[in-house]
Amino acid sequence: MQDSKERIRLATSNDAQSVLDIYAPYCLKSPATFEIQPPDVGEIRNRIDKTLTRFPYLIFEENQDPVAFAYAGQYMERAAYRFSAAVSVYVKEGFHGTGKGKALYGVLIPLLKKQGFCNAFAGITMPNPGSEALHKALGFVQTGLYKNVGYKFEKWHDVSWWQLPLSPMLETPDEPTPIYQMLEDAEYSFLKPKG
Repeated sequence: MQDSKERIRLATSNDAQSVLDIYAPYCLKSPATFEIQPPDVGEIRNRIDKTLTRFPYLIFEENQDPVAFAYAGQYMERAAYRFSAAVSVYVKEGFHGTGKGKALYGVLIPLLKKQGFCNAFAGITMPNPGSEALHKALGFVQTGLYKNVGYKFEKWHDVSWWQLPLSPMLETPDEPTPIYQMLEDAEYSFLKPKG
């Protein structure tokens, strides 16, 4: 999948500015995120660090330049939700429709399975045909719709919820493995950031 000019790797806090550069236009110009103002670099750095204590946070580099990112997080904060992950992907302006999001999910979803998560969930502000098509192609199924749940750009927005089962529902599942323990497996060594 990856040639010498493209690479998917785990993010580090040093990626905060690049992540912000990709994410800020979504805050300012798109209802895809319900953040209205972009967070500052320090906040993005904190989010990356917090995510990486348990979940994958991936960067897609093209010619060593981050052009997309994807990450997972706990679906909701209550402890009983800990076997379900929420997933998100953002692609830099000018790179939409180039397969970067699908490539990131192609690494993220198997990682979550291997970690031991049972479900992945994605929220999509409607309408968003591109995101719907991406999630359908990966096997997500729409399971719910929150009507008029977000107000942005002087308009109410619906959010559809999509679910992808990752593993069987065991009576007593093992606790998911934190992401950094996964990197000890040679299969995932390619994700390690350089340096």
